[in-house]
Amino acid sequence: MKKYLLPIAMFAVFEAVAVALWLTKDNLFYLFNFSYIGASVALGVFLYIQGNKNARRITQLLVGLYMLVYLGLISNENMQIEGFWYYLFTGVFEAATIHYAVAKIFGPLLFGRGWCGYACWTAMVLDFLPYKIPQQPRRKGLGWIRYVVFVASLVFVAALFLMHVGNIERIMFWAFIVGNVAYYAVGIALAYAFKDNRAFCKYVCPITVFLKPMSYFSLLRVTCDHSKCVQCGACKRVCPMNVDMLDDSRKRENGTECILCLECVRNCPKKAL
Repeated sequence: MKKYLLPIAMFAVFEAVAVALWLTKDNLFYLFNFSYIGASVALGVFLYIQGNKNARRITQLLVGLYMLVYLGLISNENMQIEGFWYYLFTGVFEAATIHYAVAKIFGPLLFGRGWCGYACWTAMVLDFLPYKIPQQPRRKGLGWIRYVVFVASLVFVAALFLMHVGNIERIMFWAFIVGNVAYYAVGIALAYAFKDNRAFCKYVCPITVFLKPMSYFSLLRVTCDHSKCVQCGACKRVCPMNVDMLDDSRKRENGTECILCLECVRNCPKKAL
């Protein structure tokens, strides 16, 4: 049973968050929301342990579609970064601010960029594209784009408040629609241009401004048993984020980019990872 401790622990963490938010916010929705996400994540980890090659994708679809379709389109919640700024400016700890706090600001201290690998609804679509393994070296000097998008999203929402625009909630809903269409369009275009499904994640996604610094301290990390490693380079070739898994230090190349997809672990011929 020891091998199942990880999925049990992951579910327990999300369930603790679910119960805490349910009691503090007096809203049963949070109990359902985080219990569902925790169960989906635990299911994915369980299926991976069972050897299911689609384990991560199952969790990604369960969580990604729930957040995109139910929370975003049906419940009219902007779960993109603009929604986070909106609730931050209103001073309300609800919806997007809770989501960001758990998944993208404090959560990465535990599971790093796991959000990007198991829950992101943008990557959920991009991972269907043909370039799961990058066909070209990582482009240097393009990371600044994410900061431009990050600042632009903040300026956009701040301007709505400073100009006292009416019906901001409706604008936030349409910003969610337009923003997702733009993300998908840019993400697909970059994937084909760079022959890399995750090019959008590497150069454009503004959420990484939150994720990268916290992921540096992540407790869940892939490490290498160098007594087994034969330096074949298989882990580097299959990594969608170009992480150097042979270096166990936190300063390893692209170390804060690991999305815990475990492709390196799956493809290591010596089970050294």
